[in-house]
Amino acid sequence: MSQTPAPAARSPRQWCDALQAKLMQALDEAWAIAETSDDPAVQARARDKARLCGQMAATARKIAAMTPAAKPAKAEKGPEHPLDLIQDFVRRMDKAATVAEATPEPAAPPEPRAAQAVAMQAALRKLKRR
Repeated sequence: MSQTPAPAARSPRQWCDALQAKLMQALDEAWAIAETSDDPAVQARARDKARLCGQMAATARKIAAMTPAAKPAKAEKGPEHPLDLIQDFVRRMDKAATVAEATPEPAAPPEPRAAQAVAMQAALRKLKRR
């Protein structure tokens, strides 16, 4: 079995969209035939063709879903040299500290313990563990 090379590198999503368009066109033709004919055999063939188009479309969507999505391009490339990495880290930490100092957080009251945690701690105390 020989494989024919693809004319251009297309993503699975593009392949699926092109196939879906062809199948929709075939489906429209099948329904047009079924609507214009009174012959039950012709209508049955048109229904079979429509069902086959639906099955093929579902299979194409499954194949497209199995392939990994294209990775987005990186927006910003980080520093290359290790010293640049350290300087960048220190700069970001200073910036974060400045922001944290500028916005003081109100002291939050301690949250009540969950009933399950309280019961578990009581059981552990009875067993003389912790």
